[in-house]
Amino acid sequence: MSRTKYYLILLSVQIVVAIIVYFSLSTVPTETEETHNEPEETHQQVNWTYEENGPKEWVSIDQTYYSCEGGYEQSPINIQRESIWEDKTFELELNYSPTKFLLENTGHTIEVKDTSGKNSLMVDGEEYILKQIHFHLPSEHQLNGKTFNMEGHLVHQAENGKIAVVGLFIKEGQVNTELAEMWSLLPYEETTEPIELSQSIDLLEVIPKEKDVYLYSGSLTTPPCAEGVTWLLMEEPVQMSSQQIEVYAELYANTNRPIQPLNDRKIYKNDME
Repeated sequence: MSRTKYYLILLSVQIVVAIIVYFSLSTVPTETEETHNEPEETHQQVNWTYEENGPKEWVSIDQTYYSCEGGYEQSPINIQRESIWEDKTFELELNYSPTKFLLENTGHTIEVKDTSGKNSLMVDGEEYILKQIHFHLPSEHQLNGKTFNMEGHLVHQAENGKIAVVGLFIKEGQVNTELAEMWSLLPYEETTEPIELSQSIDLLEVIPKEKDVYLYSGSLTTPPCAEGVTWLLMEEPVQMSSQQIEVYAELYANTNRPIQPLNDRKIYKNDME
């Protein structure tokens, strides 16, 4: 083989190798391309529930829910006779009038909003405006260890942001006619717009005639479980028919937080009239 032919063959081999290397490198993604093509990390908000992310997990869902486990004055509680103090008097006054409420399904409960600003509660001269009413099934609080079919919470707020809640035990009995229209319109799906009730509801006709009430300092019973809430639990339960209770149970059953320790708190009893 001549030297000229040898160099031609060698040059041809080098050209082929160079072409192969070029195309191989062009198909390797760069670091920038790899980063661009990776799926973006998604941060999904974890919502609290009464099941998978139930009361025992609330504290781990959000750092602002610390009180749900670390609080000292949590609600609900069991109202025991031996825990009641009789040596404190407090002035209570309900100022309710017939109102057309707004009905919502929040995804956690049925909520009845009051935007009128005309319904209020007076506690020792301090005014709390009614903001909303919602329900739990079965009851959250207990009375001498007894759990009721349901419990209603009338949530009020003062101008300084403090909260007072009137709690109503609900037991199976007669049809609650005052709430009949509202119960017939209970939305089965979470609502995006409130439903305006056509008929007014007189809360003085909803609450029990006997107004013996238990007062204690507690918390919200749902996250963030904030404390400093004044609780006023009426001793006499109100009634709803078995059908009304069953209708609500189809929407939200087992929506009660477990009983919390009383610790060193005092429970006082008084007559709201």
